[in-house]
Amino acid sequence: MKTSALAPSEKQTQPLITSEPKPPFPAQHQDAPGLESKLDPAPRWRGEAYRAAGKLQDKVALVTGGDSGIGRAVAYFYAREGAHVAIVYLPEENEDARVTQEAIEELGRKCLLIPLDLSKPNSPTIAVEKTVKEFGKLDILVSNAAHQARKANLLELQDEELIRTYETNFYALVRLARVALPHLKPGSSIIATSSETGIMGSKKLPDYSSTKGAINAFVKTLSMELIPKGIRVNAVAPGPVWTPLNPSDAGATPEEVGKFGSQSPMGRPAQPEELAPSYVFLASDADSSFITGIVLQVMGGETTGG
Repeated sequence: MKTSALAPSEKQTQPLITSEPKPPFPAQHQDAPGLESKLDPAPRWRGEAYRAAGKLQDKVALVTGGDSGIGRAVAYFYAREGAHVAIVYLPEENEDARVTQEAIEELGRKCLLIPLDLSKPNSPTIAVEKTVKEFGKLDILVSNAAHQARKANLLELQDEELIRTYETNFYALVRLARVALPHLKPGSSIIATSSETGIMGSKKLPDYSSTKGAINAFVKTLSMELIPKGIRVNAVAPGPVWTPLNPSDAGATPEEVGKFGSQSPMGRPAQPEELAPSYVFLASDADSSFITGIVLQVMGGETTGG
């Protein structure tokens, strides 16, 4: 049985900074890629305390990894702000994707499901083409899908795992941006999900951390190129977030998963609903028209000099 959470009415009367769930959570593990429906406690992604304002009315967004975790919350918040959304996810994650789709359609927005493995070179092209065919345009690209697997040391990191991590986390971003660019117009936005590991490193995640560092450099570089076109490029760097990525990490024990996020300054992982407003902000031309090339840190009290 999943652990209980505050009811929506209770949650709205308490500050989120103090009312979001804290570990220890039940010890748990899943085979990759993991399902949100099996996480205990269930991640919070609906954002009952959030108030939408039509910031993305009738925009079209493509969100990779939109079935669960941060991606689900972003897709849902975008729909609450008036956007239609296409989500990309692995075929094994269809159960989670259907939940996201149903929630978005309940808002009166459209949600296109695109089951694809983004580590395959042609998948980004297929994703963008399907989105534009369905909606007639593309305004916002969110490259969020990721793969990670902890290793005790570098000697355990084999080329197959290294390549898979880079193909999913970094190459997919480059390929998505490249194929999306002809469809993006002034006011459009590209947003990548980075990580605190891309800024500070993580000794058990050399491949994952380095892909996030590469994302940061790519975002800064591409942003310079696209300023004349009126297209903004930014990244969000989360600290620990309670998503299926954690229990499905082959290198994490069930006990470690139960303590996930406890070492952060706030003593807990973020919930997806705490990340999604950052993606709304960076996608909204009304809110962030003078912001491009940044890595926005949403790290629960971790601080850096950059």
